[in-house]
Amino acid sequence: MQIRRARIATSLVFLLFGTALGVWTARIPTIKENLGLSDGRLTFALLAFAAGCILGMLVLGRLTDRFGSSRVLIPASILEGLLLIAPGFSGTLVALSIALFAFGAVHGTLNIAMNANAIEVQRAWGSPIISSFHAIYSIGGFLGALTGSLFARAGAGADLTFLAVGASVAVLAGLAARWIMPGTPVIESVTAEPASKRTPLLFFFGILVLCTLVGEGAAADWSAVYLRDNLGTTTSFAAYGYAAFAIMMTLGRLVGDRVTTALGPVLLVRLSGALAALGLGTALLLDHPFAGVAGFGLLGLGLSCIAPQVFSAAGNLDPARSGRALSLVVSIGYLGFLLGPILIGAAATVVGLPTALWIPVVLAIFVAASAPTMRLVDTAVPEPSEQPG
Repeated sequence: MQIRRARIATSLVFLLFGTALGVWTARIPTIKENLGLSDGRLTFALLAFAAGCILGMLVLGRLTDRFGSSRVLIPASILEGLLLIAPGFSGTLVALSIALFAFGAVHGTLNIAMNANAIEVQRAWGSPIISSFHAIYSIGGFLGALTGSLFARAGAGADLTFLAVGASVAVLAGLAARWIMPGTPVIESVTAEPASKRTPLLFFFGILVLCTLVGEGAAADWSAVYLRDNLGTTTSFAAYGYAAFAIMMTLGRLVGDRVTTALGPVLLVRLSGALAALGLGTALLLDHPFAGVAGFGLLGLGLSCIAPQVFSAAGNLDPARSGRALSLVVSIGYLGFLLGPILIGAAATVVGLPTALWIPVVLAIFVAASAPTMRLVDTAVPEPSEQPG
């Protein structure tokens, strides 16, 4: 019963994490309009959020090891809700940037702490469950975007939206704290493996996540443009590309744990990368609107379980220092989401968008080929041949 409650509590934090980000994203246009920001000035504020995230993931996230995941996760999840409120009441670009930097720093810290806690819960559970947490995060993002849209349709301002959602997130995070599995702080040992010996593998894991998030960023920023401008669809039909991607990614994560149990993480990552590459690559060759939607859907399905499995492997490389490991891996991976769309956009100006979209296809093939590196980790989740029974 205790471990089941811990799983529910950590799942709730993943849901709130996604909801907070989703509602912020949904109200960006309102914030832009209220402050009279140009695209360039809005980008400055968004970069402040990204900088805060990187600080939280790369620096503050390491506090997870020193104090234990739960002691970082609980205050960070409550602050996630409280600091969401401030951007809605920011009257200037400077104030908005400061508010977003603070929100980003907590958001990045929570990202590390909740993934570290999820790995601890998985270890205690005794079977793969990491993908389910990320599925709930995806659902949270959808709920956040829907909530923001409903507030906007009702004529509510961004300030009221963030106040209502932020306060709810903080309260629910406080309730989740009662069931969160306590994390164990690091106890330094002279026999511990030097961090330098683990860093190259962790860096490579970060590259794998980066390759995955380039594909995710490409779908988010370029799928609609590709369908509308290159395949000649209507604007409404073009939206189906990312919708298919998001739905299939969520579905993939919902069944990912069962597939991991059946195939093992290495084979799952290999097949997932191959499916992502085959799906989008075939769609680009067929050059048809329906193929394009299906291709982005298969891209989402293929990418859905890769990052959770890599995070799990990184966290289990040295269980006592999972926060430090995740800080590096997640931070490198996040750069893919930030820089991937920019890379594809730059390539599109030279060779055209259809050709530029082969970048995530090639990267997915690289991930599939690199899957055996995960065998270098003595993970808590054994391969099928090692399962008891």
